[in-house]
Amino acid sequence: MVPTNSQTPAGAGPLSAATLAQAVDAALAWWREAGVDGDWLDVPQDWLTKAHPAPKVAQPATEVIEKIALAGGHTAWPTDLGDFSAWWMDATGLAPPGARRIPPAGPANAALMVVVPMPEAADADTLLSDQAGRLLDGFLAAAGLTRAQVYCAAALPARITAPDWAALADSGLGDLLVHHIGLVCPQRLMLFGQNGISTLLGNGLTNNPTNLQLMNHEGAGVPALTVYDLEAIAARPALKAGLWSRWLDWMPA
Repeated sequence: MVPTNSQTPAGAGPLSAATLAQAVDAALAWWREAGVDGDWLDVPQDWLTKAHPAPKVAQPATEVIEKIALAGGHTAWPTDLGDFSAWWMDATGLAPPGARRIPPAGPANAALMVVVPMPEAADADTLLSDQAGRLLDGFLAAAGLTRAQVYCAAALPARITAPDWAALADSGLGDLLVHHIGLVCPQRLMLFGQNGISTLLGNGLTNNPTNLQLMNHEGAGVPALTVYDLEAIAARPALKAGLWSRWLDWMPA
């Protein structure tokens, strides 16, 4: 066997560097021939952790981050329907600065409350005054109603591009919408724009699409019907028949 350390046999002179390198290579070759091809320890070692230590994550200054209350929070929202329209036009946080806002309109305790996600692009001073509004007026006439009997409102006071409804729901816009509905106290509720409105209201609607109940802020149930967006119905006439069929099934006999 070749020596595996720098000691030399008794009486021999010191090994040269070349001879020592040959001895080390020979020792390693001997162990490889014996089947030992690694450096083994009884205690496991996590080499990856040592090579790439986990980055330190900065801890937040406080564990609870307070959510900014929408439009001043629930305590700042009007409790009288007569005050709501003016507040809706000026309250901060409901629309981008400079955006044209459209007020809701209609009587309290309306036979029907219509809610759309946001005003039409061509609305000027009155909500639903363009193509979608004309479609709504035709539908109401067929149902034996007039616009004067209907309270029309939008979930947003101004039209914005590609609203993030989930984020708006988290901000409290859905709670504000339910508060608004509670002030109106309608006999029935039609929600146009299933994706946006349903996202805002979340679990406030029951799961049965043929007999929805929306719980207002006082705990009373309002029969509600969710349908496609008015602009989508106007663009796809086939949806009109489906809307009318659902209306007839929804109304009491």
